[in-house]
Amino acid sequence: MSEKTREICTIVSQESIGAGIYSMWIQTDKIAVDAKPGQFVSLYTNDKSKILPRPISLCEIDKANKRLHLVYRVTGPGTGTDEFSKLKAGDTIPVLGPLGNGFPVEKAQGKNVFLMGGGIGVPPILELAKQMKCEKKQIVAGYRDCHTFLREEFETAGTLYIATEDGSVGTKGNVMDAIRENDLNADIIYACGPTPMLRAIKQYAEELNAIFLWKNVWHAGLVPALPVCASPKRRMHTAMCITRESVRMARYFFLRRWKSDGYECKYCRHRVEKSGNSGIRNFWFRSRIC
Repeated sequence: MSEKTREICTIVSQESIGAGIYSMWIQTDKIAVDAKPGQFVSLYTNDKSKILPRPISLCEIDKANKRLHLVYRVTGPGTGTDEFSKLKAGDTIPVLGPLGNGFPVEKAQGKNVFLMGGGIGVPPILELAKQMKCEKKQIVAGYRDCHTFLREEFETAGTLYIATEDGSVGTKGNVMDAIRENDLNADIIYACGPTPMLRAIKQYAEELNAIFLWKNVWHAGLVPALPVCASPKRRMHTAMCITRESVRMARYFFLRRWKSDGYECKYCRHRVEKSGNSGIRNFWFRSRIC
């Protein structure tokens, strides 16, 4: 894992590239140099009531100019991402990163590869596609509608197949429908996206006897420091001391229901026990297998 650094970064450019989707380039000192495909950064807001940072996956890494390309979705009015979308060139923002392990790019050498992304999980696949050296590079991207952001960049990085929910572009349906319609196959699958998509790809990989390497998408509506069961059999992150607000967010996004002694996992019903004695404000959660 790369050594993480907290910096005050400068916005180089920002533009809207779809409905609620924004593309931002930031200038860093060290983060971009250490970053790898599949990692993410945490962006801090200027709103003091929003204590936790907003994690956003890396779309592109420009090591030569020490710049990072972030593509994110605004999750609603008054949110951290809404604040980010109003930033202009020359503005500054606190950034922590790079975070996460990234994708093992070297495993693809000499193999037929699927690079699969769904929704806001599409952008992290771009840098992976640019750096990957493999026998056959097949990029499968899933979108909601005709707003196929980053399409031109993907077409230059490999062979692109598109699926849209409304059928306006490419295959109607999801990424699995695009694979079946085009009769595609691969030896190894890299994927980034929401949990239901990853579950479907995992089942497909088992049928195909292919290697499956995946990451849950980090976007700014979620909180990576919390103990999240992203998928069955994935180790939950060791958590940190968190505030009442982040407990509320965890309950909303990840957890099925509150009990007096802890939480219950939304996906597999495993218990996340409360420990420590710091009262109402702070809680500690233990890491476990789900």
